[in-house]
Amino acid sequence: MTKSRALACVLAAVLSISVAACSSTTGTTTGGTSGAPTYKGAGKSAADLKFGTVVKSMGFNWFKRMETGVQKFGKDTGVTAFEQGPSQADPAQENQVAQDMLAQSPDALIIDPIEVATAESVMKQAMSQGVAVIALESPGVQNAVYDVEPFDNKAYGEHLMDSLAQHMGGKGQYGVFVGALNSQSQMEWTNAAIAYQKQKYPDMHMVGDTNVTGSDQAKSYAEMKQLMQTYPNLGGMLGADAYDVVGAGQAVQEAGLAGKIAVIGTSIVSYAGNLLKSGAITQISTWDPADHGYVGNKVAQLVLEGKQVTTGMDLGVPGYDKVTVTGKTIYGSGWVDITASNMAQYNF
Repeated sequence: MTKSRALACVLAAVLSISVAACSSTTGTTTGGTSGAPTYKGAGKSAADLKFGTVVKSMGFNWFKRMETGVQKFGKDTGVTAFEQGPSQADPAQENQVAQDMLAQSPDALIIDPIEVATAESVMKQAMSQGVAVIALESPGVQNAVYDVEPFDNKAYGEHLMDSLAQHMGGKGQYGVFVGALNSQSQMEWTNAAIAYQKQKYPDMHMVGDTNVTGSDQAKSYAEMKQLMQTYPNLGGMLGADAYDVVGAGQAVQEAGLAGKIAVIGTSIVSYAGNLLKSGAITQISTWDPADHGYVGNKVAQLVLEGKQVTTGMDLGVPGYDKVTVTGKTIYGSGWVDITASNMAQYNF
């Protein structure tokens, strides 16, 4: 064998080994294709998986209810699934809880952020560590595989405005309340409702600025008192945060105006029940946070199994049995309207 032929054989062997090495180090991917993200939980059995859910505050009944769904998911699947959150709703504290959770080496992080912009950094960190990140109520999120929404936010906002208009006779002044201007879902509901009102109910008029309550019942109460003093002909209020209608309802009841000012918005019976009974809160609308927490964890499991969530898919939970997917956002369908007449049906 000539020296040149021997050298060619050696080079060919080296190339063959190199190609084989590249093939053998290709990681497990979510879709089974080159270039897809690699998750450390991919390929594990359910019993070996750990999913952590981070919420805005464990001091809220809403997220205590969500925890029941997270725990049910764990019992149904065998995944170690748990929920944590700060004692009060504070973006920095929520981020710290998420950081602490990452130190526990979860395979998936499901997060319901107070402020998406603030939470993006910890979500990005999680993704860089091979943790599958699923966001809840965070349209436009960047550092997550999926965002899970209970419904289309625009449609929900328009529905709330229809309810408010019905109780105001389609005319008069109303105020708007939100928990935080950076709460993307709440702002989508609110902006959609206002735009819809201008189009469909021209005899209604929003007064004042958007009242920001910080998920604080006392702040909502104070803002509503001020709004009623400034606008003595106020006919209604629309609240996005679960505590908004509660504080506003207290102010309405204290002023002896129950039934005269329509108080409508998102909340749950455990917060709003007594004021629904008295008529100080007209109607609340909601979805079951337990189902939402369950579905967020279910989506994380599908991601680690290398499956995509597609339009029409049944995720096994009422309201998410025929989802719609737009980009990375998964929309469920349906909400429930609760008044004094049907509130006994909802035990959260």
